[in-house]
Amino acid sequence: MNSRRHSERGVTLIEMMIVVTLIALMTGITFPAVSSGIDSLRMSTASEAVAGFIQTAITRTERRQQMLQLTVSKQENAIMLAGAGYNTRYTLPDGVTIAAVLPTDTVLLYPGGAPPRIQVRLLNRRGAQRLISLDPITGVAQIDRGVQK
Repeated sequence: MNSRRHSERGVTLIEMMIVVTLIALMTGITFPAVSSGIDSLRMSTASEAVAGFIQTAITRTERRQQMLQLTVSKQENAIMLAGAGYNTRYTLPDGVTIAAVLPTDTVLLYPGGAPPRIQVRLLNRRGAQRLISLDPITGVAQIDRGVQK
């Protein structure tokens, strides 16, 4: 009777292997969805930050009545704003890159002047794209989420 109770306790190796296999299977199924969600979140955050950075540049130019230089660097994967003792920078997060800048990567912002036409195309690891553009009439940065490749 004592040996019978001893054999009923614990878990067999087969049962343990089945549990580990089920956990690995669930992890393998859910990982791509989680990874895709993280990439999408990074892209949304980066596009909102770039639009905000450009909008801040326009606002600062008008409020301080100072000329500023806005530079978008594909090599550094960053956007810089400089002028009259002011220098700031935003570097895009990992997995999001600057794919293109139109028409040029450096623009000057003049107080009282019309905002320049500039577009920044962002690309993530999965090929999703966003286009951030500055409307030269309203001076508002806009995000186009329906960008085609």
